Formats: sequence, structure tokens, C-alpha cells
Amino acid sequence: MAEEIIRAAVHPAIGVARVGNSDSEYFIGPEMPDPPPREPGFYRDRSGAIKRQAARFRVYGYNAKGQVVKEILPQEGTSLRWSVELANKKAAWYQFRLAMDIPEAEQAKNAELRNADVPRAERDRLEIKPGPREVSGVNVSTGAVFDTGKFMGIPVYLGELHTDEEGRLLVLGGKGAAAPYDKKYETLKSYANNDGWHDDVSDGPVTAKVTIDGREIPVDPAWVIVGPPDYAPGVKSVRTLYDLLFDMHVASGVLPFPEVSFHEHIAPVLRRMTELQWVNHGFATRFGWGGADYFLDDSVMAKLARPDQQYAELRTQIYTALRHIDRDGISPVPWPWIYGDAMSVPPRSVRHHVTLSPAQYRMFRYWAAGRFVPGDPPASGRQFRDVALDLQPETLDRAALDFCLADAFHPGCEVTWPIRHPSMYQGRFRIRHRPSGWQEPFYGPWLTPQTAMAVDGPLYAQAPGDLIRWMAVPWQTDTSECRSGYASQEEMGFTAGFDPYLPTWWPATVPNHVLTEADYRTVMDTHQDIEVRRKAFEQRAVWFRALHGDDEQQHKQMVEVWSKLGIVETRDGPDDGTFPAVMRVESTPLLDLDQVPYTRNLIALHVPETADGAGVSDDEVGYVIEQSPFDSDEVLVGRFDKVSPYRDQR
Repeated sequence: MAEEIIRAAVHPAIGVARVGNSDSEYFIGPEMPDPPPREPGFYRDRSGAIKRQAARFRVYGYNAKGQVVKEILPQEGTSLRWSVELANKKAAWYQFRLAMDIPEAEQAKNAELRNADVPRAERDRLEIKPGPREVSGVNVSTGAVFDTGKFMGIPVYLGELHTDEEGRLLVLGGKGAAAPYDKKYETLKSYANNDGWHDDVSDGPVTAKVTIDGREIPVDPAWVIVGPPDYAPGVKSVRTLYDLLFDMHVASGVLPFPEVSFHEHIAPVLRRMTELQWVNHGFATRFGWGGADYFLDDSVMAKLARPDQQYAELRTQIYTALRHIDRDGISPVPWPWIYGDAMSVPPRSVRHHVTLSPAQYRMFRYWAAGRFVPGDPPASGRQFRDVALDLQPETLDRAALDFCLADAFHPGCEVTWPIRHPSMYQGRFRIRHRPSGWQEPFYGPWLTPQTAMAVDGPLYAQAPGDLIRWMAVPWQTDTSECRSGYASQEEMGFTAGFDPYLPTWWPATVPNHVLTEADYRTVMDTHQDIEVRRKAFEQRAVWFRALHGDDEQQHKQMVEVWSKLGIVETRDGPDDGTFPAVMRVESTPLLDLDQVPYTRNLIALHVPETADGAGVSDDEVGYVIEQSPFDSDEVLVGRFDKVSPYRDQR
């Protein structure tokens, strides 16, 4: 009886696919929290197009004790049929201003309906809803295509379903399309709220019907999110989406607070700050190779892994360097150096920067006090097939979320702030599904924080398209503003001090500053003078250097060239010990950059409108740049609504 399957569950509970413009090639997203790196060039097809990331789902059977019995696959006596429904409802939802579950939301600009000129009776035309698709069998690659949805009458492809050689589900998303339905909407003025536009990301429920020897087995469903590309695969943010949801489940009592292990809970956070050296120059200077806090140094990590009293002060200094919101206010000094949910220019909130989650902060407090076990470092090069059966479901759940961002939700990359609310879950990491046929109420011409957080609001059971409807439309415009070095005119003049590299938004997915392929070749050339090699290693190029013009022009360019930007890939370093043994290098962008300086678009200078809406003159902007140490090419000037979310800001 111990082997009798009484229920089943789909894993990962939340799967993540990503768009790409390759016609036919794709790869399967991470199924291990620390997978081995892919070879250079892996993420593009032969034509140079970006491969889509597929989300793979499996079904596991459980016995009466809740133990994993086996992975359920279609075979004699067992049938497995998959169903998925994808949707994109961004254009019919409300504008994004700020996360509505933080105190600052009360001072934010109104979140009005997007495309408010479209009457209520016709707003369904703004939703891309092709309906559900089903698939079963092995090696299926045709027939289950999400191609019947329309945006204002225009057909939009959202993806398709395949199965692998064992009958597991593969969900593929869109191909990065974004466009207005009418030429009058061609201008992209906003980072998040562009009327008339759509994109082809999506989300929705994943269900499975399982029958074993004629008996139907109840199956816990899952969810899939189709997000933008990850331009730095393998690099994780300091706090991942898994960390955020783990903290949520601990706080709500769904999961227990664990025994603190250095290698499981502390070392990964420290390593991530060092890994950000490949995507942000500020992190490279402090946490990178040769920096004051290089957390890949084996001798340093060996000390930090020991609870001995002799290293207590070392642990304490690291712990106290972490941001504490009540102690640190808007100071830019504490770690991590990442913008928060309430970021604005100039800063005005303690949530201008992120903090670790409460569970993470508690883990670091225990670690600093010596209340931890060293644990075992992760085995390198481990494959999913090496994972014990009973650990496979939770490994899949974590791996899918570990490469998604939790900070900052402004609005974010894959999902945004509603994801951190327990009311949206029916189990561990498992989104609550809305019953079919249930009609969501109309929340009014604008959405208030009170309505959003109400018991009859939108933060409970979810329908297809509900997770990503809060996100930027199109995603490319928000991505184009995911930068570091946002500045006001006062900061550019150094009246308050200014770092052009820090803080930053989401460098783990949208890089800021990268080691170019040309510089990498210099570093690898051992015939070169060591100082030439060091200079090449230490300099970084702005990842967005291909874009030019003002902010609106760069929004439009991002829609056009998103698939041609460089991808940060893993490369072997030299074996002479003078540089890291493993490096991450920007693959050469598929754009003409011969005459483009490395530092173009280094800084985003926010110039608010005046009371009469006139803005600041070119002469005034020129004077500000002239008084700074930066060239005009290095400064992108604009009125960025991303950094001016409050009602009293223009």
C-alpha cells in the first residue's frame, strides 16, 4: 500500500518560460538551482535569433503519507493529458504607478485604466485570450498552438504546447512581438503604460488529467509565466523570487523557519553579490575579483563557514552591512545596492532601496551570532537525474523561481507585487486557480490601494493573464529603463554625492555594464603585457550603449532591437591565476557598435516638468552636464515616469 498513488501534483508549481524570436529553436529552463553553465553561443540559433525558453512540467504521484512514489509518465495502464490556458490582459488592466501594498502607494499617481477611451462594452477586445489547449502523448510538437487570440481585432500568437520524449509538458511562449493597433499610438512615452500597445508575454493555469488502471487520480495544478528574455542567464539577483515566496510561506506558517546552514542560506546571498560583478561595474569594484568583499575567495568563505568565536567580528561586520530599513533610511551605503519598490528621483522613502527578506535577515542574524551549521557546499555540475526522487519536486519548484527577480517590484521583470500575497496561493508555491465561469467585478475607472487589497479585490484566485496584467506594456519599454545611475540635476552637480553605477534595478536579468568579447580576448592573450590585460578586465561597457537619442526614441529602439543585444555568457578564464578561472562575457551584439563609446547611456538624468509643463531647456541641461565630469554621450536626458511615481512629481 505504501506504493499506492492516491494523489498527484504538477511540478514546478510555478514554471517560467521566456520569449525569443527564433522560429523553431528553444531550450528548457533551469531545473536545478545551480545548473552547469551553457556553452558560448547556446542561447542563439544559427541565424542569431534568441531561442525561446520552454517551461517543462512533470507529474509526481504521492502515497497516503505524502511521500513521492514516482514520476507519472504515459505508459501501459497510465494516461496523462495536459491542459494549459494562456492570456495577456495588460491593455485592459490598470496603469502601474507603485506597488499597492506599500505605504507610499497612498501618495502615488492614480492608477487609471489603460486605454480608458475604449468603452466597457468593448474592453474584451483589449484582452488576448485564445482559450485553453490540450496535448498528450510523447514527442508532440504540433496542434496545440495559442494563435487564435486577438488584440483589437489583430491576431496575436502567444505560444504553443509540446511534449518531450517521455510525455512531459513543454510550454513555449511568444516571440517578442510588440506593436500598436493604430499608428496614432506609435509614440512610446511611458515605461509601463502605453495605450494602444500589446506584447506577447502571458501567464495561465497548467492542469493534468491522470488515470492509472482506469482510476482517475486528483492532481494539484500548476501555473506558467511567460516573461521577457534573461540577458544574463546563470546570474541571480541578491534576493530571488524563490527567496521572497519562501519568506512569505514562513511568515504565514506554511513552511517552518529552517535551521540556518551557511552553505544553504548565507553563502548563496554573498556569492550573488560577487556574481553581479559581471553585470554592474559598481558591484564589480567592491565585490568582484580583487575587491574588498570578494565572496568567491575560498579562504574567506572557509572562515565565514565556521561558527568559531574568532570569526565572530567578521560575521558581525557583514551582518551590520546589510540594510535595515528602520536604521538606515535612504542611505545608499548599506547592502544590497539595488533600487526598491518606492524608488524615485530624488529619493524620498525608506523603500528607495531593497532589503533582504525578513527570513533572510533573521538567518544572517543567527549566523552572525554563531547559531548555524556549516552545511555542505553544493556539488558542482550536478544534473537533475542525480537528485533523489523525494527531492525532485521541491528542486523543480525552486529552480524555476531562483532565476526570477523579487526586487524591485516597479513593476518587475517576470511578475510584480501581488505575487507576495498568501491569499493568492492554494499550497506551497501553488497559485490559487479561479473557477471557470466566474466573472471578475469592475473595479472602477481607477484602482486604489484599498480596492486592490480588499477581500473582494484581485489578490485571490487567479485567471489566465492575471499575474502579468500588472506589468509594463510593452515589456521592452520598462526593460529599456532598467538601468543604474539615475540622477537628478542636483546629484549631477554632486551637491548630494553621485555614483554613476549604483544603485541599480535588475542587473541579474537586464545587465548594466559588461565585459565585452574584445576585452575578454585581450585578457586571455597571455602574450600581452599584464597591465594591458588588467585594464581590459577592469573596464566595462554600458550594455545599452547601442541605443541613442532621448528616452522615447530609446523605448522604440528597444522594441526593434531587443533580440540583438548582447547575452552575458560563461567563458573559461586564463589558467595563470591572475584573473578569475570563470568569467561572464557579453556576446557581441548583432548591431554596429564600431564607433559607439563604451560609456554611452551611462547615466539617466531625470528632468521633471515645470509647473507649466514646459520642462527644462536644452541650455539648462547642457549647463548641468558641463558642470559634471561626464560627456554628453554618457548622459541620457528624459522625464522618466519610472522614477517620478508620486502625485506631487511631474
